[in-house]
Formats: sequence, C-alpha cells, structure tokens
Amino acid sequence: MAVEVSDAPEAKRYEARVDGGPGVAGIAGYIRTPELVAFVHTEVAPEYEGRGVGSALARTALDEARSANLRVLATCPFFAGWIARHPEYQDLLYQSRSRVSD
Repeated sequence: MAVEVSDAPEAKRYEARVDGGPGVAGIAGYIRTPELVAFVHTEVAPEYEGRGVGSALARTALDEARSANLRVLATCPFFAGWIARHPEYQDLLYQSRSRVSD
C-alpha cells in the first residue's frame, strides 16, 4: 500500500491518498503563520486506520515544517503523541517565551 501525502493550502490541510486513488484516505488540518504551523486535527478514514496513513501525514507535514524552518504546535492529540514517540521531531516543537515579571 503506497500512501501519497500532499499539502492542500487552500483547504489548510495535508491530504493522504492511497495507491493513487482519487479519494482522500486521511487529512491533517493546520493553521500556518510565517513562523509557526499548528496541527489542529487529524482524521483517517476507518478503512485505513492502523495502516500507516496517519504516520505518513505526520512525517510529511513535519518534514515540510522543518524544510520551511517553521516551529510546530501540536494541539492535535494524534500529532502530539506521534512526536512524543519520534524524538527526532521534538526539536520542531514550539517553546513559548514566557516573561518573568518584576
């Protein structure tokens, strides 16, 4: 099973298709700014669950964030869990710059 992932910026999401099929097997919704991409929702069609579609979405989206020098905010539980299990992507995580008041 070949999973192809592409960015659909007009829909603000990454889309996964399986074996060149026309239908979308999964999506990863995002909000992008010039410095940050927040992954807010991931969904995989039931017939493709457990077959690597979510991982392909996460890996492609995070590799593209790295290439664009963007920080990542993983508000989506799937992305947060996936990054926690793949330490090679943890350096992308957004770190808030909290200020200490006097």
